Amino acid sequence: MVILDGKHLTIKKLIRIARYREKAAVKQKQWQLIKDAAAFIQKHLSDKKPIYGINTGFGALAQVCISPQHLKKVQKNIILSHHAGVGKVFEPETVRAAMVLRINTLVKGNSGVSPQLIKNLIALLNKNVVPIVPTKGSVGASGDLAPLAAIGLTLIGKGQVFYNGKKLRADRALRIAKVKKITLQPKEGLSLINGTQFSTAIASIINFEGQNLCVLADTCGAMSLEALKGAHTQFDHRIFDVRPHPGAQQSAQNIRKLLRGSTIEKSHRKCRKVQDPYSLRCMAQVHGAVRDIFQFTRQTIEIEINAVTDNPIIFPKQNRILSGGNFHGEPIAFTLDNMTISLAELASISERRIFRLLDGRLSHLNPFLTLHPGLNSGFMMAQVTAASLVSHNKVLSHPASVDSIPTSASQEDHVSMSMNAGLKALEVLENTKYVLAIELLCACQALDLSKPLKTSPILEKVKQKIRNVVPFTKTDCPLTPEIEKIKNLIDKNLIK
Repeated sequence: MVILDGKHLTIKKLIRIARYREKAAVKQKQWQLIKDAAAFIQKHLSDKKPIYGINTGFGALAQVCISPQHLKKVQKNIILSHHAGVGKVFEPETVRAAMVLRINTLVKGNSGVSPQLIKNLIALLNKNVVPIVPTKGSVGASGDLAPLAAIGLTLIGKGQVFYNGKKLRADRALRIAKVKKITLQPKEGLSLINGTQFSTAIASIINFEGQNLCVLADTCGAMSLEALKGAHTQFDHRIFDVRPHPGAQQSAQNIRKLLRGSTIEKSHRKCRKVQDPYSLRCMAQVHGAVRDIFQFTRQTIEIEINAVTDNPIIFPKQNRILSGGNFHGEPIAFTLDNMTISLAELASISERRIFRLLDGRLSHLNPFLTLHPGLNSGFMMAQVTAASLVSHNKVLSHPASVDSIPTSASQEDHVSMSMNAGLKALEVLENTKYVLAIELLCACQALDLSKPLKTSPILEKVKQKIRNVVPFTKTDCPLTPEIEKIKNLIDKNLIK
């Protein structure tokens, strides 16, 4: 079980709940803070002073005062009206991650929601009642309004959900799961939707997956290096000691470990080749730079997942309610754009190694890694697919965060586009996994063509994992199923 206190959630803990369905609970001492904040809201309502989002309208309608008899209705209305997303729906794991993050910010006691609202969110999460949330419709300020409204919609028994994998009406799923519909109290509708939790959920998943791909890319590159009879000396620690970027040092160390014990290296140690091409010789520097980006962005994301991104923010001990801009998704938009560019580079250098493996003039292996060139085309089209994916990544790598467009009658006149950055990042992540899968497919074929020479014991084990699902290709066959099988191993993080 993962305990949520608004301070100590990490990306790894988030993945445990969102992906692997580990249960979540609120730290016991947080409940008093939550109760105090809710009571603080009720106290200020009795003063009859305008407080944004509590007894006023929203956005450009902030100057409109709401009468006491409509305070609950306006909170329900903001959920109904802001559920305006369109398009494909998010994967359940992304929605679950956003739910965890929203709970984690609400338990800090700076939003003024009731304990019951948080208990209901926890119940939905632990019973795997997952709101169906369209992916498009957020500009990343005032947070992810439209996606988060879908979660609020479920709490009041409207909309649709996935319940243990089945699509159901929310009210029916709540009855089956024995979770009561909630009547939103003053500020609760706004507190449910005002935040960056969907963008941050995507960023967390991208960061987790990306760090795994950094390790995998070293494995792919090492296998290609062996098949192309590349030098091991270019990963000597002394090269990286004099330019000590941590990521490059980690990648070089990992590649040295992967290559240890290779008989292929001994076979060409005295060859006349002076230097390898950059896609081999510089792989630790490139992979390492990506590692550094993912390490840096992890720090930003883990600040955000433990942050208050509501507005206004409640400070009961100081007797203050302050309006601010913590909902603005700029830190996460920048983070997502950086990770997107970095993943695109992992794919880019991988595709260059694929190209070299298939060109017989460069690899000194059979053209396109087929036993009968001409009669068979071998892996020719695998490289074309990789080229298509890499070029698609380049288009998607244009930063979303440099864009902005005014909304809400120009009250919200600068926005982050963090959600657009996140949706692009998810596409680039998938494309990059496919490119690395293609490199593994080609590298395994090339290593088998190099027999009786053997690579290192570690890489032989990796090759055997792949051979368990994709055999050596003797004659032309459809490559799509083979690529998908290797991609499935990558998705499950079974190749490292």
